[in-house]
Amino acid sequence: MMNIGFSRKKDKPAMHSPEALVKHYVAYSAKFLGFTEVDQPKGTDVVRVAVRKLKFQRHIKKSEGEKVPKVELQISIHGVKILDPKTKDVQHNCQLHRMSFCADDKTDKRIFAYICTEPDTKRHLCYVFDSEKCAEEITIAIGQAFELAYKMFLQSGGKDVESRKQIGNLQKRIQDLEMENTKLKKQLQCLEDQLISAQSSPAVSIPVKTTSTDVFDMLPFTPGSSTPRIQMCNGNWNFPWPPPVDRGTDLFGAVPFDPFTCGLLDFPPDVQSKLDEMQEGFKMGLTLEGAIFSLEHVDSRC
Repeated sequence: MMNIGFSRKKDKPAMHSPEALVKHYVAYSAKFLGFTEVDQPKGTDVVRVAVRKLKFQRHIKKSEGEKVPKVELQISIHGVKILDPKTKDVQHNCQLHRMSFCADDKTDKRIFAYICTEPDTKRHLCYVFDSEKCAEEITIAIGQAFELAYKMFLQSGGKDVESRKQIGNLQKRIQDLEMENTKLKKQLQCLEDQLISAQSSPAVSIPVKTTSTDVFDMLPFTPGSSTPRIQMCNGNWNFPWPPPVDRGTDLFGAVPFDPFTCGLLDFPPDVQSKLDEMQEGFKMGLTLEGAIFSLEHVDSRC
């Protein structure tokens, strides 16, 4: 049976249209209790400990007069963004393939949490929210976005990478042609300089034509000779190539795009690692659960 990317224990219909999650996003208001590191990417017990820890911390801060910050959650196939509701500054951005667990509290319809893995440190972080009795709806929306993102990854992920590969190959070809053009221009300029120099020299300095030259006043080809020669074949000039030039920009004045440095048939390490990470994340799946996070309510209305 193919893993479609997410599972949930609650038999609920989709809350939002696919178009809303694919082309736009759905937004929710919530209070952000914070996030904390956990030792596992999945598990109700793991989330329960994190929720109780953060609720207790917020209880302490509330007693000191500090309010719980309000945030806006934007859910789409690109991930879950946590923004400041006024400035719209992005505080956190959790991509869906890095999310492994999402759950809402059956005893408190306001609390929900999800676990996301950091790309650099590989730490598992649990984010906890108070959502004005929308916890279950938000959980299902995240699960729906995950499923859509996984399907789109399977359908177009390989095509997108192949397109980038073709662009890289074309760019490399353009660079090669431009390099050849630069070399030809230099050789042509060199010949023009030699011709001007010869025409401006005194007549007595022009060597007398001897039988050792051909009809084009050029020395005949001698095997083993170390003297560089310019030969004409089928009307095309073949010049000795100068050493490669180190170019910082392409013919458009931009830094050349050359991500495929490991060969034409291989994906570059950065793209390949990204694909592997996404494949591994989606393959793990996103588990949705309704659970009881806290047996003893510290402060259910943070």
